[in-house]
Amino acid sequence: MDVKLEKWFRPNIDKEILKTLSKKSDIKGLKHVGVYFGLLGFFGYFAYFTWGTWWSVFWFYIYGNIFCFCNPIWHETGHKTAFKTKFLNEIFYYISSFMAYFEPTRWRFTHFVHHGNTYSTKNPYDHEIEYDNNLRDTPKKLTMNLVPFGELLFFKKSIAFEVIKHAFGIQTKVMIDSIPENARPRAILISRIYVSIWLSIIIWSILVSSWLPILYLLLPHYYGKGLHKLVAFTQHAGLARDVKDHRLSARDMKLNPILSFLYWKMEYHCVHHMFPTVPAYNLEKLHYHLKDQLPEIKNGLFDTYKEIIPALKKQRDKPDYHLEISLPEQQAS
Repeated sequence: MDVKLEKWFRPNIDKEILKTLSKKSDIKGLKHVGVYFGLLGFFGYFAYFTWGTWWSVFWFYIYGNIFCFCNPIWHETGHKTAFKTKFLNEIFYYISSFMAYFEPTRWRFTHFVHHGNTYSTKNPYDHEIEYDNNLRDTPKKLTMNLVPFGELLFFKKSIAFEVIKHAFGIQTKVMIDSIPENARPRAILISRIYVSIWLSIIIWSILVSSWLPILYLLLPHYYGKGLHKLVAFTQHAGLARDVKDHRLSARDMKLNPILSFLYWKMEYHCVHHMFPTVPAYNLEKLHYHLKDQLPEIKNGLFDTYKEIIPALKKQRDKPDYHLEISLPEQQAS
């Protein structure tokens, strides 16, 4: 997905380097999804093999946390950068969108807005960061997302509930704001397909008198979301809204190799927003070429949350507060 970023701060980078980094690869994309689904199958097997014992709870928890890292696959294929071949991007976009409870039509349009108007609280709104979210409630909501099944306490604000409303033909604010009228029937149709599949899985579980279909296919989003949420929340948390410099509204950080793989290099989120056509597997290299023009990178989740948590506490009393990011002098705006 290409977006116009002329109004945003643009770092200096050699055109040939950017051209090289923008090259897509079917092999690299297939390697990632192959290992990802291989891990999912591996831990899913152990969950099944130990079914009926407490060990199954452990394996399902790992399975669920890996399952929820389908989100980076949705994201990368949505940008059409995961693979060189268009068909591969589309097929894995739809598969991972279903796994993430993301209706693909809605998210294709809102993600376009998200990149052109990152963290915007004004029209056009950035619905992906919940522009109307009350920052005073953020710590509580984050905590509930880290607790298995905690998100059910906020089900009416969940993505699944949005899909259900769209399935009934209800035109939500996100639909009116972001989805063109001629694309809304498709969003409604796919939402109805989603709900039908969800109901079919529930009926399947009832017919076989087993929780397994639901545990494998429906509930991972609720019992295994914690790790992905902990990582993904760092993208924009505590940073400035309504600015035209991604260095102030998105952050880069380092992760260990396992998390970096599962997250598909999206920890380099600032440079991803600057150059959204660069594939995820080249973002670390892109950061290297731009590092002299960027804020100091955070070293892991612990270092990142040392910055985020105090900011969240301040935003509870002062919702307009945001972190002051130190920019390189020669590039400061």
